[in-house]
Amino acid sequence: VAQSFSKNFGLYGERCGTLSIMTADIDQKEKVLSQLKCMIRPMYSTPPIHGASIVKTILSNSDLTNQHQRECKMMANRIILMRKILVEMLNETGSTLDWTHISRQCGMFAFSGMSRQMCERLTAEFAIFLTLDGRISLAGLNNDNVEYVAKAIHEVTK
Repeated sequence: VAQSFSKNFGLYGERCGTLSIMTADIDQKEKVLSQLKCMIRPMYSTPPIHGASIVKTILSNSDLTNQHQRECKMMANRIILMRKILVEMLNETGSTLDWTHISRQCGMFAFSGMSRQMCERLTAEFAIFLTLDGRISLAGLNNDNVEYVAKAIHEVTK
């Protein structure tokens, strides 16, 4: 199982995470470890320790762990709310398209279903940046810009 702490701890560029492997016995463990070391060595000589140290500090202290979990929940709830508001505003703009797929998704991003050409127009005409496959960051939405984004999406999807 591989887990990155990039998003949930805000440690982008720190190469911080875990890789957990279960083996049948000690002999298999040693073989797997040897192969992992061969793969890892060319990638980096000495990985940064700052990210791991931050995660260890947070997870080793119950008060900090609880605070981190509360803050993650607050962020998740805000993104859920922005997702809901975006869909509502898309409908309010007069869009006749079905945007419920955005409501059913979860996470920091939404796959909009927009074409490459629509995404290029959003960037060129409205300065809204997203991947060309239609994936948009909901974390970048807020009460001050969600209406603008909804109107722009409506404009390029007419």
